[in-house]
Amino acid sequence: MIRENWVKTVKQVFHPKIITTIRNYTREQFFADLIAGVIVGVVALPLAIAFGIASGVSPERGLITAIIGGFLISALGGSRVQIGGPTGAFIVIIYGIVERFGVDGLIVATIMAGVLLVMMGVLRLGTIIRFMPYPIIVGFTSGIAVVIFSSQIKDFFGLQVEQAVPADFIEKWKFYALNFDVVNWYSLVLGMLTILIIAFWPKVNKKLPGTVIALLLGTLATTFWELPVETIGSRFGEIKAGFQAPGIPVVNFATFSKLLAPAFTIA
Repeated sequence: MIRENWVKTVKQVFHPKIITTIRNYTREQFFADLIAGVIVGVVALPLAIAFGIASGVSPERGLITAIIGGFLISALGGSRVQIGGPTGAFIVIIYGIVERFGVDGLIVATIMAGVLLVMMGVLRLGTIIRFMPYPIIVGFTSGIAVVIFSSQIKDFFGLQVEQAVPADFIEKWKFYALNFDVVNWYSLVLGMLTILIIAFWPKVNKKLPGTVIALLLGTLATTFWELPVETIGSRFGEIKAGFQAPGIPVVNFATFSKLLAPAFTIA
């Protein structure tokens, strides 16, 4: 009896939308979703690479995370139009975890966050979010945007320095101010043109994403004119094809206890 009640509760709480959607799924819907999936995938590709790098890991880790995460979210999500992809809000959090505990620590913290989210879902704690003040949400997202912006200044201006950029926000901008005399103007102009294309391309064509056009034009210009700017290949080497064999993260109990706070932040 207890087992039957438990199974019934799980079915009520966890009911992937794909189970009901697939029953009345038509060929027309498939082709429409296929086109949408290709477009979303093309847009997510550079984002996954960029967010992986900004988070302190290799580009292929960003790609693998986007592929596996996107698949699981769509397969197990509770909405028929739900799409999962890379998000910049976690860059600051993930970078801090990787810097302190490494990739193994990040994996453990992510698993712990997943367990917390499942518990919150079972207890139906999601309704609490409606009591959260809107200014806090705006301030939180704006703060993340400022931190991400400041972390990309070195590469955007192509600052040719060997020293590591300080982690502290104020010290970071002091570092930039002292090294603006070694700007790579090719990198700066290319970055500015990329921003302009992304911002104004929707006025030209709304079907093709501006991020894809900017990526293609920037890559072609860099290759054709052999511009002296850093590329993904020159910094990280060859991106390995395929998935790496999964392994068990090595984390001791002391580190595990320290990961509770980061896991709660991720959740």
